[in-house]
Amino acid sequence: MVYETILYRTDGPIATITLNRGERLNTIVPPLPDELESAVTRANREPAVKVIVLRGAGRSFCAGFDFANDFSAFRDVLYTEGKWDPGKDMIAATSAFAAPVPRFMSLWRSPKPTIAQVHGWCVGGGSDMALCADLVIASEDAQIGTPYSRMWGCYLSGMWLYRLGLTKAKWHALTGKPLSGREAADCGLINQAVPFAELESTVRELAESLAGLPASQLAAMKLIVNQAYENMGLGSTQALGPILDGFLRNTPDALSFIEIAGDSGVGAAVARRDGPFGDYSQGPADRQPNPNNIIYP
Repeated sequence: MVYETILYRTDGPIATITLNRGERLNTIVPPLPDELESAVTRANREPAVKVIVLRGAGRSFCAGFDFANDFSAFRDVLYTEGKWDPGKDMIAATSAFAAPVPRFMSLWRSPKPTIAQVHGWCVGGGSDMALCADLVIASEDAQIGTPYSRMWGCYLSGMWLYRLGLTKAKWHALTGKPLSGREAADCGLINQAVPFAELESTVRELAESLAGLPASQLAAMKLIVNQAYENMGLGSTQALGPILDGFLRNTPDALSFIEIAGDSGVGAAVARRDGPFGDYSQGPADRQPNPNNIIYP
């Protein structure tokens, strides 16, 4: 199978899915969610595979949805005659056949354990995707956050809420402040943070360890944990979040934000959003991922 936005390979019992838009920080465009789900399905249908690893090529895991060129990559599914169509947006955001979140949730639904290997930027929709995996291991200098909390979005997969708990979830929902990989591990958002030089070997060691366990045991233990969170209303949260996200992308402030991105570039819009807070790309060097930390596909 030929993919446009990802790479798929197997090595013994481990399948690795690599987001492969490194030149664009693996930002999400329409083929990517579908291809992710297709690759997860493929891994589940290959008897030799027991564990799935998701990672990003280049300098980052995923820098969220690609809103370059006036969000042009998504206009066909969100606009009618050049204007936002709330009906089309609602369908695109919630349909089990089209929406990104159900595609991301293939990582959650997979009976085979999934591990997200995070480095560089893991922000916006990229964080929503990564947190759908069962286990998340990041480099210590990774930056994980939801800048859309400030402008142009809302929690999509809801995993920030369920992984953090009320106090910390409310803090990040209202401030949009990012976490380093180390901070994310310390507060329980992710499982582990390690130096970048140890990231791939740590993930590999974990994947091999899981692959040594019976597949039925892994599937059963994953199922009971997942079901507990389903019972807490995860599905309802995932229905509401993308609908609110659609509204929040089309308020006057949000339309001004995307107009700036179209006229002056994404960097200008991001600088206006995050500059007052001094974080994300507007932060000091010690609050940004090391650009020399690169994953080669």
